[in-house]
Amino acid sequence: MSEIDADKCGITHYPAGVLARPAEPVENIDDNIRLLVEKMTEIMIANKGVGLAAPQAGVALRLFIISLDSSKENVRVFINPTVRPSGDLEQNEEGCLSVPGIYTKVKRYKKATVTATDLDGNEFTEEADGLYARALQHEYDHIEGVTILSRMGAAARIGHRRQLKKLEEKHNSANAR
Repeated sequence: MSEIDADKCGITHYPAGVLARPAEPVENIDDNIRLLVEKMTEIMIANKGVGLAAPQAGVALRLFIISLDSSKENVRVFINPTVRPSGDLEQNEEGCLSVPGIYTKVKRYKKATVTATDLDGNEFTEEADGLYARALQHEYDHIEGVTILSRMGAAARIGHRRQLKKLEEKHNSANAR
C-alpha cells in the first residue's frame, strides 16, 4: 500500500472513478491509516454525514466510519468489513455526501451483521438494525464501488438528471485543469 496523503483527502463527488470500483483491502493498520481515519472523521462531521467510506475521501481502501449522531466521540471504524444483510426489505430516502443534492428512495434490509477490524487490530462482529443497519449497507456499497445512483430507479434518475449533469460537468471541468 502506498503512502496516503491525508491532507489532500477531501470529499469525492460522482462521477469520480474511485467511487465506481471495488476498493483494495487494508494490509496494515498503521499511523497512515489512523491519520486517514482522523481526516475522514473531519470530512464526515464537516459535511453533517453519519458515515463515510475511504473511496469517498478519494482513497480506494476497504475502510469506512459511522457515527449515527455525527459526533467525533461516537465514530466507529470498520476495516476490511463484511456486511451480511438480513430480515425484510424496507424502502427509505437516502442521501450521499458523494452525490450532493440528490435524495432517493433505496430499498435496504432492516438488519445487518457486520464483521470488521477496528483501529487496534481487533476483529469484532455486531448485529445492527434500523439506521445503523442502513448505514452499514450504504457504506459497504461504497467499498464495493456502488453508489445510491446504482440503486435508484429509472424515474428517480430522470428526475435528478439536471443535478447529475451538474456534478458531471463540475467533475469534467476540474479534471480539465
